[in-house]
This record gives sequence, C-alpha cells and structure tokens, in this order.
Amino acid sequence: MARQPDGPPPPPTVQRLRLRYTKRGPLRFASHRDLARALERALRRAQVPMAYSAGFSPHPKISYIGAAPTGAASEAEYVEIGLAGRRDPEAVRAALDASLPPGIDVVECVEAVEGSGSLADRMEATRWRVDLPGVEPEALVAAVEEFLAREVVLVAKRTKNGTKDVDTRAAVVRARVSGEAGCAILHMVVRQLTPTVRPDDVMAALAAVADLRPHTPPRAVREAQGRLDDSGDVADPLGPDRAVRSCCQEERAQV
Repeated sequence: MARQPDGPPPPPTVQRLRLRYTKRGPLRFASHRDLARALERALRRAQVPMAYSAGFSPHPKISYIGAAPTGAASEAEYVEIGLAGRRDPEAVRAALDASLPPGIDVVECVEAVEGSGSLADRMEATRWRVDLPGVEPEALVAAVEEFLAREVVLVAKRTKNGTKDVDTRAAVVRARVSGEAGCAILHMVVRQLTPTVRPDDVMAALAAVADLRPHTPPRAVREAQGRLDDSGDVADPLGPDRAVRSCCQEERAQV
C-alpha cells in the first residue's frame, strides 16, 4: 500500500480566478520560470489564500496559459489560480499588482464560472506587432506580399525533439504593414499550432522568400491572444466568463 502524507489533506479549491497581466520593458527578457517565481512570491506577499495540490510536495494551483517567448513583450499573458477561500477578484488584482515588480502589471481579474469552458481551449491565435527599425515599409510590404502568395513556406525550427521543418504560412491568418519614422511595422494574427510559430519564425520565412534581413533586431509585442473571430481577429478570452457571470447576476436579481 502506498504511503500517505501525514496530516489532513489540503483544503479544496472553492474559487478559480483568471488574470491577464503584462510583460513590459526589460522584463520581456525574463524567462517563463523567472516570471513564475515572481508571481508565486507576489501571491504570498498579497496574502492570496491559494489552494494547494495534495501529496508529499504540495504546489499552489497555478495554470499558465500560452506564455510569450523570452525576448517578446506582451500585453496579454494569462494565468488561472485556484483559491481555498473566496475573494473579490478586483481586490486580488490590486493586491497582486502592488506586489509585483514594474513591468508585470495585473490589468484584469475575473472569476472563472462553471460552465464557461476551459481558458486554455480559448487560445487559438495571437495578434502580434513586430517593429522593424531601419526597414522601409515598402520593403516589408513586398516581402509580406510574397510570403502571403505562397501556399507553403517552411523554416527550420528547433524543438525539444530536435530540428523540424515548420510551415509558417499555414499559421499566419492575416498580415498587414504600417510604418512610423524609420520603422516598418508588421501586424499579424498567427494560429497557435504545434509546434508554435513565433515572430522569429515568420521573420525567418520573410528572409527565405524575399531576403528581408533587418540589421537591427525586431521588437515583438503580443497584443492579444484568444479565439479567432469571424473577421480573422482575436476575441477576448475572458469574455465568456463575464457573459456567464452577468447572466447569473441577472437571474439572481429577478428571483
């Protein structure tokens, strides 16, 4: 018979909260592990009553969804946490935001409502902005048009199982170009496939099809992630939770 841990089991999860946070400035170079450690410390400082897993090595119930790659900034990182005691979502957001370093800002917190579905299942695509300093918009337009005209654009990508050819064209739902002084800007919506196609993979594809090779490293920002809507844009992944919550509040008000 397997040995059981001493003491009572941890209290059950009574509330699940879903948070959107940012990764800005120098913290875009922080690894996912560094960000996870910072969040766990902040949860303790903010005195959030976390629920824990059972067993000999209990861990706080935290689920990270679709983390942006190291080096990319983000306005749309998501995490779900399980609580052992109910708390007001806005109070948790404010306390946690005050406990995190500048650059990691908790901008939204909603309660996960039963029946609203999995947050991870809603992450179908990402909307990226990629700034290319020193590149003329006309050169980027020509490269993007060539890329979109192809049916397949393969690039070699390193994965945990070795190098693999990945079709970047199949991942890109749409792409357009804008420009500012001395900087071309690529706006694109990319499906979240396996393996994930990231901005550096798309830049490698543009180099392959149009020899576009910026002298200055591109700056990528994840602007949004969520489900693909009918227009090919990215829908708010926390919307279903708000909708169910609003419906429940209206039903209670009518009783």
